[in-house]
Amino acid sequence: MGRYVLRRLLQMIPVVIGTTFLIYWMVWALPGNPFAGKCGQRPCTDAYIQAQTDKFNLDDPLLVQYLKYLGNLLQGDLGQTFSGQKVSELVALAYPTTLKLALVALVIEAVVGLGAGVLAGLRRGGLFDNTVLVSTLIVISLPVFVIGFILQYTLGIRWGIFPVTVGSGAPFKDLLLPGLVLGSLSLAYVARLMRSSLAENIRADYVRTANAKGLSRKRVVGVHTVRNSMIPVITFIGADFGSLMGGAIITEGIFNINGVGGLVYRSIRLREGATVVAVVTLLVLVFLLMNLLVDLLYAVLDPRIRYE
Repeated sequence: MGRYVLRRLLQMIPVVIGTTFLIYWMVWALPGNPFAGKCGQRPCTDAYIQAQTDKFNLDDPLLVQYLKYLGNLLQGDLGQTFSGQKVSELVALAYPTTLKLALVALVIEAVVGLGAGVLAGLRRGGLFDNTVLVSTLIVISLPVFVIGFILQYTLGIRWGIFPVTVGSGAPFKDLLLPGLVLGSLSLAYVARLMRSSLAENIRADYVRTANAKGLSRKRVVGVHTVRNSMIPVITFIGADFGSLMGGAIITEGIFNINGVGGLVYRSIRLREGATVVAVVTLLVLVFLLMNLLVDLLYAVLDPRIRYE
């Protein structure tokens, strides 16, 4: 297991270099004047433009720019904005909030989605199964901002169960409703995926053998069937964590959350390339680490899988 983890970590190095270069190239190779609007209503002076050009190495070839950025990145320097503020400070303020929001959404989608999927798969064709299929189809067909406004109005304003905005520090109780909105689409997919996987495995030969041996239904379903059915679901949930962090722009806007989504949106609008590259690079690292964790969970769920 240790060798496998070390090999996977080493494999991440070229992936990180390749993805960060693509991100850097797409951000800094955009046509247009990056200093437009940086000096208010007046055009920026030649001295300011020259100073910023030297600061961000914009006169160098793109590959040289990237290598200098990569060298600073390895030293923990994420760069600065055009106004001189450190990107690491912006990320330190926004990332923990979005991380907590994504974790809340992940827990909600895993608990509710898996529970609904298991019950629907065991009662295939019944009332609960049909209810899950119809309700998840409705959730999938609705845009996230529609779900957000509906839940904010009904659960927050009308019934007063949850706060409609997130307070300072983003406490977990304030993130329950935004987490439900953010994870609603993934919750629907998890429920449907778990249902279909369980319904397929429950007719497998090893389940018939376990029943023939006289094992209790609780053991057959809980230990054997559900455990093996979770492998494709775990794959989806692991890959979805990075998507939740990167796709939180709409949810953070609805609930007035100061997170990564708003930071990326403002940075793109203001053409703050250093901030965009830093945030997306961290998201890439989250994706890679979650994929490694998912691969390790395979061996826990399925004893036939061994990493040597």
